[in-house]
Amino acid sequence: MPAFEYVALDARGKTCKGVEEGDSSRQVRSRLRDQGLMPVSVDQVAEKVSWLRLPVFQARVKPLELALATRQMATLARAGMPIEEVLGTVARQSESQRVRNTLSAVRTRVMEGLPLAHALSEFPSVFPAIYRTTIASGEQAGRLDLVLERLADNVEAQNAMRQKILLAMFYPATLTLVAILVTVALLTYVVPEVVQVFAGMNQELPWLTTALIAVSDGLRDWGLLLLAILIGAVFVVRYMLKRPGFRFAWDRTMLRLPLIGRLTRGLNTARFARTLNILAGSGVPLLEALNMSASVITNTPMREAVTDAARRVREGAGVGHSLERSGYFPPMTLSLIKSGESSGTLDDMLERAAETQERELESRIAMVMGVFEPLLILAMGGIVLIIVLAILLPIFELNQLVN
Repeated sequence: MPAFEYVALDARGKTCKGVEEGDSSRQVRSRLRDQGLMPVSVDQVAEKVSWLRLPVFQARVKPLELALATRQMATLARAGMPIEEVLGTVARQSESQRVRNTLSAVRTRVMEGLPLAHALSEFPSVFPAIYRTTIASGEQAGRLDLVLERLADNVEAQNAMRQKILLAMFYPATLTLVAILVTVALLTYVVPEVVQVFAGMNQELPWLTTALIAVSDGLRDWGLLLLAILIGAVFVVRYMLKRPGFRFAWDRTMLRLPLIGRLTRGLNTARFARTLNILAGSGVPLLEALNMSASVITNTPMREAVTDAARRVREGAGVGHSLERSGYFPPMTLSLIKSGESSGTLDDMLERAAETQERELESRIAMVMGVFEPLLILAMGGIVLIIVLAILLPIFELNQLVN
């Protein structure tokens, strides 16, 4: 039965808004009059959903909001509540207007008879393809409650990893920004003021002071141009990264770097293993699960390696051996996948592989940040020390001449 949004006036002339279900707008108007309300407008919600399907009208739901909504849906579905009631309850208790609007529209489509996965597909910017495919598999197998729980675990794990990475990078990024701003301020404001003191003296300045003055003058004269060149270079690189050939070469270079390569490999392996785990465990065919899991990998060579592995699996090869040919995936992950294939516990081994990679990634990031932060502080202190020495050296020489 379709739903209608209405605006009506009560006996006191107060405006009332709400949603009423009915076979037609005429029936809804009749019900409102029976309730003592004067209908002003009655619009079918389904018509608004078609507008919401346009990407420009779809509000972006934050990963944390999606994780919370998925966990709530899993809890209610596990309790045996019908899916339309689950959607309505989660929509009502959500604090996010974006989540409320999206789930209300999805609920309307479900009440019209659409499967949940089809209703979610009308909001591709909110629910990723992997999310929708997993829901569809759960509906077909009659295990929607279990699939929702697995989805909630997956979304929460990915969101937790994202938060840990952001928190680990926040302090170094802030410290780097402060160091750059302090250095620029010293070179553009402090050094020129000090130089004016030495300008009237017929004294040969030390080479360190002379070099600092040259850097300060260059930064003041060409600073804006250098900033424009830097911003332009960033835009050029971003544009070039849209070209498949350049992007492949860039990503392959990232994998070869000593530290960044291991972090990139670990992060993408963890994403791949966890996604493949939830898809295969939800009843999605292995080939389809492999191809869909490749979409979560951000590194092009690793993504193409998974796609190539899917072709080999179609020909009868094992997943572990097919992935091993690329040389991009960690040996521990490959060993767990091979063990899962041979023992028939691929789901469990994939989950263990994802957890192992996530723990290793966390410890590696913590180690890198633990080394990077003191080095950054030392570098900042060294720059300030050089500037102070360049300012004090002429004063020391002047004192020696006076003595």
